[in-house]
Amino acid sequence: MSVSRETTVAVLPPLTMAGFAKLVPVSRETLERLQVYADLLVKWQAKINLVGPATLPDVWRRHILDSAQLFGRLPTGPVLDLGSGAGFPGLVLAIMGAGPVHLVESDARKCAFLREAARVTAAPAVVHNLRIEALKPFPIAAVTARALAPLAQLLDWAEPFLQHSVECLFLKGRNSEDELTQAGKTWMMKTERIPSLSDPSGLILHLCEVHRG
Repeated sequence: MSVSRETTVAVLPPLTMAGFAKLVPVSRETLERLQVYADLLVKWQAKINLVGPATLPDVWRRHILDSAQLFGRLPTGPVLDLGSGAGFPGLVLAIMGAGPVHLVESDARKCAFLREAARVTAAPAVVHNLRIEALKPFPIAAVTARALAPLAQLLDWAEPFLQHSVECLFLKGRNSEDELTQAGKTWMMKTERIPSLSDPSGLILHLCEVHRG
């Protein structure tokens, strides 16, 4: 199941690698590894559908910046990335130094890409080729996801991993308030709404102390 994030970023000029570095300061080595990842994404996109083709000309904004903006808000420790797809946000976060990051993806072809991308970038990522509900729980510090499912469904999937101190960082679009209202019917949480750096209509939902009400 996927959730479309309606955005207005298409009207913005494409973000360059240099422009990204001004918004998210990283080391030259990390920047180079992100470029390797972006190049590999374009190469594999010709064979399998990893991202929307229209987003490729602005990969640094639509995908890398969109994912990287979570890095500074992650707690220290393992990260669980639900429905990783082409690696957003999980693999970007691993390349930046988060982790280890556990990438959960049911599509075998996308998992092949994730493993190759993790190998060439030396990212501390572990790829789990299975459905989220089939993953056996293990200790983590944070859960991430992007454009995967409504908030209530994300929390249902994450529930086996949600100890008291586990934080959730979900990239959401303009329907985030409706999703919070629906999730609030069965879940209790502390919520921080953070404007997105990559999408004027988007939000980061930073959730703490998540438990069923």
